[in-house]
Amino acid sequence: MSGSIPRALLLPGKPQILLDPDGNPGWRSLHDSMRAVGDSLREEGVELLVLYSTQWTSIIGHQILADPAPKWSKVDEDFHSLGTIDYQLRMDAEFADLWCEKALARGLTTRQVAYEGFPVDTGTLVALKLLDPENQIPACVVSCNMYADRAETVILGKATRDAVEVSGRKAAAVAVSALSNRMWTEWIEPSDDRIHSAKDDEWNRKLLQILGQGRLEDVSQLAREFSEEAHGDQRFKAIWWLSALMGESNAFLGEVVDYQAVWGSGAAVVGLTPAAGDSADLEYDEDDAQTWGGDREVLAGSSES
Repeated sequence: MSGSIPRALLLPGKPQILLDPDGNPGWRSLHDSMRAVGDSLREEGVELLVLYSTQWTSIIGHQILADPAPKWSKVDEDFHSLGTIDYQLRMDAEFADLWCEKALARGLTTRQVAYEGFPVDTGTLVALKLLDPENQIPACVVSCNMYADRAETVILGKATRDAVEVSGRKAAAVAVSALSNRMWTEWIEPSDDRIHSAKDDEWNRKLLQILGQGRLEDVSQLAREFSEEAHGDQRFKAIWWLSALMGESNAFLGEVVDYQAVWGSGAAVVGLTPAAGDSADLEYDEDDAQTWGGDREVLAGSSES
C-alpha cells in the first residue's frame, strides 16, 4: 500500500516557545497550539513525522538525521539564558535510508548523519518536543541547504514524497520555519515582544490569509517576493519543500491556528489538509523540475568582446 500525507504543517521553532512560554502570552499561545496539533496527529493515527527545519543549515548538500535515538543536551546559540533542552528523540533510521536513496536518485547531493552527540537544531527540538513529547511517533528530519534555490528545494520535496509513498506509512509533513525573520538585535523585555515592523506584520498576515484559503502553491510562488520584503526565514524556502511534497497544488483545507511574535519574528501554526478541489490558477514561475542537474550556467553562452 502506498504511503500517504494527510496533513501538512507550518510551525515555528524559536526556543522561547518551549523554554519560556510564560514569558509572553503569545509564546504561551504558540506552545499550547502546537501541543494541541500534536494531540490531533496522534488521534488521526499518523505514523511518521517528516520535518524540514530552517535552523539545521547545511552547505554540502542535504543531510538527513539517521541516528535512531539521538540523545544530548542543547543550548540555543543565541538565547543561552533560556537554559538547556535535554533530549532523547525517536528517529526512523529505516526511513532515513529510504529518503536518502530517493534524493540521490533525483540527483541531489545527500548524506545521512548518525553519530553520538550530533547537535540537533533548536527548531527540530522545539517542534518534536511540543508535537510529540512522549516520542510516540517516529520522526525524520532533513537539513536546510543554505545555497539551495527553488528548483533544488522543490526536487528535495518530491524526493521526500517518493520516500513516503514507498514506505507505506501515514505521514505528516512538517516545515519548521518562521515567517518574517527580522529579530530584535538588542535585549527586550519578553512582555514587550512584537513583530519587528508593521511591514513585516502586513506581509505575514497576507501570506497567512492565502494559506488559510488552502492555496499552498500560491504561497510557494510568492516566497521570493515575501522574503525580499519581509526577510523570510532562510528565504522562506521551507514552503517550497512543503508545497512540492504535497503535490504543488492549491487544493487544501487551510487553517491558521495561531500567529504571534517571537523576538520580532513572525511565528505561525498552520495546518493544511488535502481536499478535492480545483488547483488551477497557479502562477508557476519556473520549470517543474524532476531531477537535479546542478546550478544553471546562465552566463555560459556569453563571450568577452
